[in-house]
Amino acid sequence: MNTVNGGVCAAKGFTANGVHCGIRKNRTKKDLALIYSEVKASAAAVYTTNLVKGAPLTVTKSNISDGKAQAVICNSGNANTCNANGIEIAEGMCNLLAKEMGICAKDVVVASTGVIGQPLSLEPIQNGISDLVKGLSDDGSDAAAEGIMTTDTVKKEIAIQFEVDGKTCTIGGIAKGSGMIHPNMATMLVFITTDCAISSEMLSKALSSDIKNTFNMVSVDGDTSTNDMVTVLANGMAGNKEITSEGEDFDKFMKALNTVTVYLCRMIAGDGEGATKLLECKVSGAVDEEAAKTVAKSVICSSLLKAAMFGADANWGRVLCAIGYSGAAVDVTKVDVSFKSAKGEIAVCKNGAGIDFSEEIAKEILLEKEIEIIISVGNGKGEATAWGCDLTYEYVKINGDYRT
Repeated sequence: MNTVNGGVCAAKGFTANGVHCGIRKNRTKKDLALIYSEVKASAAAVYTTNLVKGAPLTVTKSNISDGKAQAVICNSGNANTCNANGIEIAEGMCNLLAKEMGICAKDVVVASTGVIGQPLSLEPIQNGISDLVKGLSDDGSDAAAEGIMTTDTVKKEIAIQFEVDGKTCTIGGIAKGSGMIHPNMATMLVFITTDCAISSEMLSKALSSDIKNTFNMVSVDGDTSTNDMVTVLANGMAGNKEITSEGEDFDKFMKALNTVTVYLCRMIAGDGEGATKLLECKVSGAVDEEAAKTVAKSVICSSLLKAAMFGADANWGRVLCAIGYSGAAVDVTKVDVSFKSAKGEIAVCKNGAGIDFSEEIAKEILLEKEIEIIISVGNGKGEATAWGCDLTYEYVKINGDYRT
């Protein structure tokens, strides 16, 4: 596999665009994005587990129930959630796009992100739909990525090439996610495209399996959003024999998908609201994978640990504390902890007890932008990785007046 440029437009047959249509007051911010496939594609999606769901998720689930889609439309600045006419608006977005492009409204994935409980009018979308469609291009991934951003500070996109059935296939993705990120399904918006030929059934199987170790292992602030969704469109234009069952080709696709999703996970975690550091917690030695996941997520979600990482304080006791209340079956007398970054690695705990270490060296390590929290909890085979960020003053500032 090798990384290529182009994001969601890197795969054959996909174009994209993003424009400002007027949903957001700031005219310099794009607030409407579109991804389009020349041909109808296999489609799969996973959705938030929050009982309060944005209307677009309900409409999308219905639209792709046949396993097919041809376009994705997404607005930012308004979540279209908890609105009496939410379904009507989400369906209206699909109808507007379908009319403009000459496609079926049922072949549209629709998404929204932004403030919850604020009325959303179709008027700005109707006014902007023509420019959105006219501007579709094979280098439009960057504009689309900008169009789905809310409190994100950086655009998140990637594309890679891989080989299946002797054919070069490409898979790319864009994502948004900065706040309301918590490991309880796919808590963000992620749109992935590929020209690999794969049935909708196998595409759904691949996505559902992948998120267990990727998007389910990301946390910024412990809040599961109402509008979270990950979708994959596969249009088959690479020309490989369609993947319809498990086997070598499916494994290759899974590896490529995982490369994209892990990259986006790290981007989302590192761009957490107010964050200054990406935290990656690696757990080994657990009795099984589930126990390792439980420990990793508990540590990455600890507000006390996140605050310590912000202050570059090697307070390993907070790691042990988070392990202790995680609920995982762990012998605390076998827990080892170390911190690692580009500046080196330092052990701070052995067999559940503190050891002598240099606070000065530890601080140097923890002042870096990317920190690994390495934990061993025994001699088992269970391993897991979770991603998060530090907790800063800026997080409170951002969310203190997010709506107003």
